[in-house]
This record gives sequence, C-alpha cells and structure tokens, in this order.
Amino acid sequence: MKYTTAIHHRRRDAQLCVSTIGYDYSLAGMYFVTICVQKHTCLFGEIVDGEMVLNDYGKIIQTVWDKLPQHYDNIQLDEFVIMPNHIHGIIVITGDAATVGACFKPAPTITATPTKHGLPEIVRALKTFSARKINELRNLQGEKLWQRNYWEHIIRNEQSYRHIADYIINNPQNWNSDEFYLE
Repeated sequence: MKYTTAIHHRRRDAQLCVSTIGYDYSLAGMYFVTICVQKHTCLFGEIVDGEMVLNDYGKIIQTVWDKLPQHYDNIQLDEFVIMPNHIHGIIVITGDAATVGACFKPAPTITATPTKHGLPEIVRALKTFSARKINELRNLQGEKLWQRNYWEHIIRNEQSYRHIADYIINNPQNWNSDEFYLE
C-alpha cells in the first residue's frame, strides 16, 4: 500500500489531540498508525523469505508495543508489524466501548466524551520509550530514532479494518515493493 492521503494522514503536532480537520484523537476508536525511522534507516532487523527477523532493536520495539496497555488502560492493541525501518499497528482506544468492533468510527461528533489519553500521547510514549532503550543499547543517548511525524488513519468500518489488517499482516511478504524499501 503506497502512501495516500485517503488512507494516511500526517500528524503535524503530536501534542495536539485535535487534527486540522477537527477530529478529536482522544475519542474511542480504531486507529491505524505508521511510524518511520529517521532517514528510513533499516535498524530493526531484516526480511528473510518474506518473514521479518527482528534484531535486538526490533525486539525492544515489540516489547514496548506489548507493554502499552500496562501504561494506558484505555487501549487494546490489534495487528502490528515491525519492518526494517518502520512499524505499522492498529491501536484501539476503548473509552466506553469494550470490544474492538464497537470502536468503528462514524463521522466525527462534537458531543462525544474524550478518553483519558489520546492517540498522540500513546504514539509519543511508544516513540519515546523505544528510542530511549534502543539508543541506550546503541550508546547514542539523545540521538533521534524516529521521524518527527507519523501517519494515522481512522478505521471506520469492518471493510476498512480488514483491508488494513491484511496490509499489516502481509507487509513483510511485500517488502520489495514497499515504499520504504531501501536496498
């Protein structure tokens, strides 16, 4: 899947919970995120026969992802893949909805009650915790690991969810045609 504005929306300010289109990313919903390594450097492992083989840095990313619900009790994690130079994942902000399917989003509303932590805070934590641990291992304290921005997409229905989940699952097999592929 190539980058398209119909699927990916670039966050301009990770501190804001309201995007430029007026959507409140602290509301319950399913969100597809893509986060890229600074300069698209391949740091997390390699693709071997269509499978991602994580190195120590990739294993840190997996651990930080897996522990996010311990820090944010209002989220569930869905499909996730670590690629050599980026990650894709689906984060479900649950709010009052207890199940993944209940979090498909209709058009934005002004009257909904926000949850405790929004998507920008959750992504910031993922980037900060993983960068700190990886840079410690690399002996590069303070070095930028991730690109400043990230892409996000609101998953509004089952069809969109299936399409994105399949994309995430099959991403390692399609690495040679991936937009972030670097030889």
